[in-house]
Amino acid sequence: MLDTILTSTTGESFILTNALIVLITSIILGLIISLSYMHTNNKDRFGSNFSVTLVMLPVIIAIIILLVGNNVARAFSLAGAFSIIRFRSAPGDPKDIAYIFFTLAVGLTCGMGYIGYSVLFTFVLCAVMLILERVNFGESKEKVMELKIIVPEDLNFEGVFDSTLKKYTNSYNIERIRTRDFGALFEITYSINLKEGVSSKELLDNLRCKNGNLNISLTSSIPHAKALV
Repeated sequence: MLDTILTSTTGESFILTNALIVLITSIILGLIISLSYMHTNNKDRFGSNFSVTLVMLPVIIAIIILLVGNNVARAFSLAGAFSIIRFRSAPGDPKDIAYIFFTLAVGLTCGMGYIGYSVLFTFVLCAVMLILERVNFGESKEKVMELKIIVPEDLNFEGVFDSTLKKYTNSYNIERIRTRDFGALFEITYSINLKEGVSSKELLDNLRCKNGNLNISLTSSIPHAKALV
């Protein structure tokens, strides 16, 4: 009955069983990709919206491919419809973008009917991602951090922290100096590479003795610190 309705409305042969197989496969593979993403990403960073998106994308792409088929006119009409949609979002993490392309490729493969290839492709790439995550592939061995020190305006801060930083870091570099509170305070931002086994509290305690016990912050940072001179 449903096959008859679909055939009569589209004017083409559209087998419902095959369409259901494609959609169910794309949903399952999307779930597998989403679980792989959640397992290989920082648990505090990923959001539920992106994880759900990874499940939806293969299904959406598979539906589009099923609808387009070999009809060139329909393909151009769908391209025109999607061209009026604007996606306003900031560029994401490179791994997030790679997962987006991953789901698009899986949805495209499912929609074209290559179910076996899509399953093989998904399991192989997810296994590779899990293995790379387990061995910490590409993870920097250096503990690079961002250090912000507030100093009073009457303190000559040039070189005052060098001895402490040389003691507790392998390298450090001044990234930025700016005034605060209408010039009453200076904020010095360092990029530092902590020595292995160094206590962050001990470093901060030593710095507090030299900046008048004003605010000091130490956070994770991506930029590489320069070598000590």
